[in-house]
Amino acid sequence: MPDLTKDQMIKCFTDGYKKKSEWLIGTEHEKFGFFKKSLEPITYDEILKIFNELSKQFGWKKVYENSKVISLQKKKSSITLEPGGQIELSGAPLKSLFDTCKEVNQHYDELNKVCEPMNIDFLGMGVLPKWKRDNIKLMPKERYKIMTKYMPTVGSMGLDMMFRTSTIQANFDFSSEDDMKKKIILSQSIQPVIIALYANSPFIEGKITDYMSYRSFIWTNTDPGRCGLLKFIYNKNFSFEMYVDYLLDLPMYFVIRENKYIDMTNLRFKDYLNKKKLNFYPTLEDWKIHMTTVFPEVRLKNYIEVRGADGGPWSRVCALPAFWTGLLYDEKNLNLLTTEISSWKFDDILRFYENVRKFGLKTKTPDGENLVSFTKRILNLANQGLKRRKIFNKNKDESFFLDPLNQIADAGESPAEVWKKLFNDEWDNNIDMLYKKNYFR
Repeated sequence: MPDLTKDQMIKCFTDGYKKKSEWLIGTEHEKFGFFKKSLEPITYDEILKIFNELSKQFGWKKVYENSKVISLQKKKSSITLEPGGQIELSGAPLKSLFDTCKEVNQHYDELNKVCEPMNIDFLGMGVLPKWKRDNIKLMPKERYKIMTKYMPTVGSMGLDMMFRTSTIQANFDFSSEDDMKKKIILSQSIQPVIIALYANSPFIEGKITDYMSYRSFIWTNTDPGRCGLLKFIYNKNFSFEMYVDYLLDLPMYFVIRENKYIDMTNLRFKDYLNKKKLNFYPTLEDWKIHMTTVFPEVRLKNYIEVRGADGGPWSRVCALPAFWTGLLYDEKNLNLLTTEISSWKFDDILRFYENVRKFGLKTKTPDGENLVSFTKRILNLANQGLKRRKIFNKNKDESFFLDPLNQIADAGESPAEVWKKLFNDEWDNNIDMLYKKNYFR
């Protein structure tokens, strides 16, 4: 078997090149299922019933692993299981935000129809606010067994990330290496805006934390080698090859042979290339799997994943791709903001993240600008970028989807601040009220 080469690895990224006319938008979101009466998290048994009904009533195709249903597929969309039973819709790459929102709303309707008779509802937050980790059962996926064993060896909160967090993320195309560089640098640099707008996880185990986004804090203690900010992307020579070198230097999770998962956490990928372990050879599929086992704030595949938002209510699912579409897919905005953040130092950006996860919108940018002011300005640019796309539905353009974020910016406080005030002033420190007031609507 021929050796796996660096050129092949780089090609996994450059295969993503698309002309602007072919750029699509992908949206993924997770949520916590719970029983309305007891507020307890749903288990795999309930999820299996949900999946069976979604398959039966709406034509989703079941996907199995070791005879267990682990996901559903329909066309280019999938419904998947996160480690603690969070249910994720991985949406299809779509042309417009109207298409994205139609897909999200259809998922909402299907899930409600199936779950209402089961007395199950969903919570949209970045961190499960009430239950301890011991109350949550691991989903039956082999990769999660390997991750559960490995996480405590590299960070103190990796299992919390797996079992008790949820997110919304958006995925975007690029046309060239230079286009990728602009988009990934800008996304990582200004993502604290999104962290602040979506910060709604101030609770853990029924108590208030010191953070607006405790989810973001959990990620800082998950695995420093494969999570957080990528410093090297600010290098003037940043390239696909440099990203490949970053991946090569990280430990693996597993490879799959004959449908079996083989634990490889004791080897970096570059060592695996040299050792020819266990009488099998490194393959391109091994590399593609390895690409998915890193979790930086902005992740590169043959598209770009922007990953900083806390999970949230339905009203904010479509707002996230709208925000980034108006900036990353608008050349004027991309170039303008690339120039503006070019003077930001990495340590200042790192501090920006640290402050935002603690204080939400009540902080400042690396330039010292009030974050509320900066956020309103960025939202205005995103609004203009969406209007310039000139995509309409019933006389509305795509800027309509920014409304939930504009409302937060106008109020000048992150959603977490609202929950904290209610918790302290009206709910008598009873976290159960959060479930009753913040169903995933």
